[in-house]
Amino acid sequence: MTNTQLPAIITSSNVTKHYNQTYALAGVDLTIGLGESLAIMGPSGSGKTTLLHCLAGIIRPDEGTIRLLPTDRSAAAEVTSLKEKGRTALRREVFGFVFQQGLLLPELTALDNVALAAMLSGLKRTDATEHARAWLQRLGLAEHLNKRIGQLSGGQAQRVAIARAQVTQPVVTFADEPTGALDSSTSSEVLSELLASTTGRGSTLVVVTHDETVAARCSRIVRLADGRIVSDSANQPMGNDQRVQSSQYVQNNR
Repeated sequence: MTNTQLPAIITSSNVTKHYNQTYALAGVDLTIGLGESLAIMGPSGSGKTTLLHCLAGIIRPDEGTIRLLPTDRSAAAEVTSLKEKGRTALRREVFGFVFQQGLLLPELTALDNVALAAMLSGLKRTDATEHARAWLQRLGLAEHLNKRIGQLSGGQAQRVAIARAQVTQPVVTFADEPTGALDSSTSSEVLSELLASTTGRGSTLVVVTHDETVAARCSRIVRLADGRIVSDSANQPMGNDQRVQSSQYVQNNR
């Protein structure tokens, strides 16, 4: 299923996943465009997070295929046929991740959390630290570089998580309820940063959310029920903050 006019970056065909004879995904066909923001919605148990995990190579579906198409920053790959080592490399070098609770390392500072991701992708420590500092500064955290995660507010911690995801310049960023633990005002600010740092530089954002307000800020909404796509619609994102901030991120990342 497709509802995008953008060049495809990920395609899935008949993706199926079951647990104890219960289908979490029941044959999902989906094409995701390069540069789009895609919201995946549905009630609890509909298969949203399972689909995200399959697309990102975190888990392998029981049936079906998922393909990453080539770009100037990544080679083509059939994600479902890769062994764990290959899928780990994709997650480290091509994909970025932002989760509801951040999953940051509490014993490290904000700067070290982000620099570690850059080092794991192959950068030397000095370069990794420089890139990490630049991303944290862009996200308004210049005064919090040396604070541990427990010393930050929820919104600040999620900005660290965004910086960690973007420091490797991923082609696709996967976000699972990235604003679910935040108040509405902070949620809006964090989502603006997430959109600007992904689609604002021409990469793709795939976000799982229960929040209609979050979905309304994305360019496309896919809804699931019982492991199947029940609707797929293009959307005109609300507000103009994505467009305004995008120009800043494109300029900063040239």
